[in-house]
This record gives sequence, C-alpha cells and structure tokens, in this order.
Amino acid sequence: MHSCWMVRAGTGGRFATAFRQNSYVSVGWRKLGDLTLVRSRDELLDMVSRTYPETRDQTRLMWAGQLYRFVKVFQIGDRVVTYDPGSRVFLCGTITGDYVYDGNAEFEEAMNRRAVLWSHEVRKDSLSAAARNSLGAISTLFKVPDAVAAELWNEGHVPGADPVTAAATAEPDAVSLPALSFEQVSTAAQDAISDKIAKLDPYQMQELVAGLLRAMGYKTVISRPGADRGRDIVASPDGFGFRDPRIVVEVKHRPGERIGAPELRSFLGGRHPADKGLYVSTGGFTNEARYEAERASIPLTLIDFDGLVEAIVGNYDRFDEQSRQLLGLRVVYWPVDL
Repeated sequence: MHSCWMVRAGTGGRFATAFRQNSYVSVGWRKLGDLTLVRSRDELLDMVSRTYPETRDQTRLMWAGQLYRFVKVFQIGDRVVTYDPGSRVFLCGTITGDYVYDGNAEFEEAMNRRAVLWSHEVRKDSLSAAARNSLGAISTLFKVPDAVAAELWNEGHVPGADPVTAAATAEPDAVSLPALSFEQVSTAAQDAISDKIAKLDPYQMQELVAGLLRAMGYKTVISRPGADRGRDIVASPDGFGFRDPRIVVEVKHRPGERIGAPELRSFLGGRHPADKGLYVSTGGFTNEARYEAERASIPLTLIDFDGLVEAIVGNYDRFDEQSRQLLGLRVVYWPVDL
C-alpha cells in the first residue's frame, strides 16, 4: 500500500498556488543544493549541520529526517497532500516523479521538488476534528495516518485504524516545545485563529470585516439582512460616504467556493467612478477573477481567507470591544533569537 505524505507549501502556505498550477511539491533548505547523490540519513545530517551550524541539534535532526524522506523515501504512486490557507482546502494528489533539483526554479524554495498529479480538493471544514488535528501538525513534511488519508480520499474507515488515535500518534518528526521556531508557533497560532473565524456565520463575518475597517480608522455602515445591491459594507472617514475614500465592500463567506470573474463584474457594475472596492472571499478567487480585478475601472482589492486572517491579526489591538467578542484572542509572547 502506498504511503500518504503532507508537504507544506512554505510558511503560511504561500506557495500553494505555485504547487497547484505547476503540478509539484517542493521543500526549502535551498543552501544544501542538489541532494541526488545523498546515500544515507547520516550523510544528510552532516550536510545540514555544516550548512546550518547555528541551529539546535534537535532541529538539525528533524530537518535531516524530513529531507531524507522527501529525497529517498517518497515513491512514485504515493499520495501527497498540501494545504492552501487562502481558500481553506487541502490539495490531494499522487506523486508522479522522482526527486529533482532545479537550479533555475522560479523561486529558490522550489529547487528541491517532485512532480504531482493533483486529483481533487477537500475543504478543511468538511473533515473530522481528528483529521484536522492530525493535518495541523507544524512539521514541514510528515506521514499522514492511514485513517486520515482514507477520509481525504473518501474511502471510508480503514479497518483497524482509529482516526482519533491516529491523530494523536501521527508521525511528524517530533520536537519538544523549546525547539519550535517563531515561524512554527506563528503558523500554528494562525491556523487556530483561521479555524475560529471559519466558524462565524455570514452576518458575523460582515461584522468582523467592518470591525477590521474601524480598527484601520474608518467608520462603517453595514447593510441590513436581505438584498444588499452588491454591497455589504460602506466605509468612509465620516461614516456617510461623503468624504473620500468611500470604500464599498462585498463579503462572501463561502469556504471552499472560489469567486469567479462573473461575480466580480457584477460587483463592479454597481460602483461609482470615485468608489474604492474591497472584495472579501473566504473561499478565495479564481485566476480569472484576479485578472478581472487588475483590469477594473476603479481601485479594487481582493482579500482571501489567508489575507483576512493576516489583516485581523495585524490590527487586532485596535479592534473595538464589540468586534473583539467575535474572536476573543489573547497576546502571547514568545522568545526569539535577536
């Protein structure tokens, strides 16, 4: 039976679109160069230790283990999963190629990669809590438990596999809490915040976006429930829309459903020449929608789920009490090397 692997698309999933469009998965550690001739895990550990001498021993062991799996353990035919936080979906596919080093890759993090045939997407919110917890492990690369893989591929329960136990005993290269990097802690916190935001209903999501705009210095008017004539929120310095900038906002809380060019054209059709547009879609946007936004006759900003979370975290200290009650976040201080 082929294995199933999680390969994260960089910090915050920033390379998920490249993974999808170019049909591959890749890992970082670009300073190591071509790993084709690596013969053993110990040899790879020695390379990591010489290249990253400032890292902790436990971290180097973890990195070497992950890289060795990617280069030597992964097999053609194995299943692979990555997460796209912008649309809150897991991309699922099959590895179709051996390890390749490409020194001319479009970005440095794509130099070490494997070809993948993506077959389908699975909404994060459609998975069981046990599966979400398992796939939320902070490691860059790890083996996905059989029960969780079966859920992702809609194959039902695997005999003898308890998904709750599997989630608790998933096989990431374990690290103790002090060995975690600030980036790993930040990613874990962002995932938890994303899950909480995803549970809001559409009207609560409008309130949250309005709260974000107020935190950024605007006054807001939220449309009443029902037909909104292509706008959910109007934000402006005076609260009436008389003073510029007048920002017209549409909020679509449909995780797993991308907004396309027709929806964007409909939104733009009702705008005045002096308006500024903001379109928030928790399901993300198609490439055609992004092209449409670039050609829009008014300034238009698109925000997907990942961008929304980033904006909320960056402005949360200025949220009013009403908006804070929707999330209830607390500041945590984490020591980092300066």
